[in-house]
Amino acid sequence: NVIRPLSNPLYAKGHLAILKGNLAEEGAVAKISGVKNPVITGPARVFESEETCLAAILAKQIQPGDVVVVRQEGPVGGPGMREMLSPTAAIVGQGLLDSVALITDGRFSGGSFGLVVGHVAPEAAVGGTIGLVQEGDSITVDANQLLIQLNVDGAEIARRRAAWVKPEPRYRTGVLGKYARLVSSSSKGAVTDQPGL
Repeated sequence: NVIRPLSNPLYAKGHLAILKGNLAEEGAVAKISGVKNPVITGPARVFESEETCLAAILAKQIQPGDVVVVRQEGPVGGPGMREMLSPTAAIVGQGLLDSVALITDGRFSGGSFGLVVGHVAPEAAVGGTIGLVQEGDSITVDANQLLIQLNVDGAEIARRRAAWVKPEPRYRTGVLGKYARLVSSSSKGAVTDQPGL
């Protein structure tokens, strides 16, 4: 039985879930297979790149209960949605697999473990709420309720949004500069062949 009927699935739930909330209004993709702790609420540990996140994990600066936020890795910010396998592998290596969530506007591979949420959209580089998260903010990732929530008052989020300044692009010219200017949101496939452009 390679192809099974819907009445007799191999697993009761799929391996991926779409989470939504004020931190990902357009949605985010969570890998939930094998997750022992599908709900984590904790303080945000905010990083502007994969490299700075990885350095903090290896320096043992991430604690159980933390919600690691890696931003500026989305289609525009990266540009190109780098794979966050190194930080997730380091979390496992530090013994934090079941006690830390990692969220990013980048992406994950099939080799990632734990409560990992990628493709957060809209991404930080275009003004998404993930770009407004501050160190220590409370974040809830709830794979049971399909929720990803920044636990900050709506008025405070609006104040931060009004003060937000678009980050300088990593590339202005060449293929990556063109890609960053043309690419759509990850919620729309991160494609560059958008009608009307």
